[in-house]
Amino acid sequence: MVSSSHEALHRIFQKDPALLTRTLQTVLHVPFPEPREFAAMNVDLTEIEPVERRVDTLLRAETDEGTYLLVVESQGKKDEDKRRSWPYYLSYLYAKYRCDPVLIVITQSAATARWAGEPIHLGVRGCPSLTVRPLVLGLDNVPVIADAGTAKLDPALAALSAMTHGRGAQAAAILESLVAGLKSLDADSAAVFVQFVDSCLVDPQARKLWRDLMTDMQYFWRHPLAEQTREEGREEGREQGRILGRAEMVIEVLEWRGIPVPDTVRERVTSCTDRTQLKIWGERALHVTEAEDLFRAGT
Repeated sequence: MVSSSHEALHRIFQKDPALLTRTLQTVLHVPFPEPREFAAMNVDLTEIEPVERRVDTLLRAETDEGTYLLVVESQGKKDEDKRRSWPYYLSYLYAKYRCDPVLIVITQSAATARWAGEPIHLGVRGCPSLTVRPLVLGLDNVPVIADAGTAKLDPALAALSAMTHGRGAQAAAILESLVAGLKSLDADSAAVFVQFVDSCLVDPQARKLWRDLMTDMQYFWRHPLAEQTREEGREEGREQGRILGRAEMVIEVLEWRGIPVPDTVRERVTSCTDRTQLKIWGERALHVTEAEDLFRAGT
């Protein structure tokens, strides 16, 4: 199960490799030839000894113009050590497989996108021996797909749109459109995209909306994410029950001691969701002479 946005942002291209070349062609306007076939490759670039080096996703694309190695790096924030490793990745792959590597960086952060897109020059200033120019997919260029018709035409790109832009004022339209797009896929493929999107939604409101939308899609409930969602819902219900029980205990202690409980006090206690505060009021209920004294510090 995908558990982080880092994983989801590159693994979506493992699920649909053609999405990667489509974004190169239509989003980044790179004249990438149309692939005849794709193959996933080992992401381990470690040499015999010491330092372990792994790319996030590595795909081989066979085209009429030759073979390309598509290196996808999911980047959450600036990381100079990672940036210094990119020239190594490309050089190693070129030397080992004798075909051209292409570096694509995907991020949800505009600042990280600007940083990642800066050319990497190695050698004499103004006359570098090696220059690496990462291709970056992010907020500035991944299209915002907020209508059902467009989402149905390319559900994978609609999922990438939700993973990249799924926050703020447009989130609801993006996610609702994606639902329409997913309905055009087979259940297993749709369930994978559901999980990718869920892993990338950092906005709690957007994630809640997404999971609410998913309750109507039966294939979702066959996915491991569904059990996680159900368990979270059960735990939320148990926590609410514990809080309500503590609030009722405060009222019962006052009544047991013969202290009248006005409606205003009852409402304030039962509407409280802070367990620590309810514990404090519960201790005070054992000693106060009036119900209103619950809310007075030092009582």
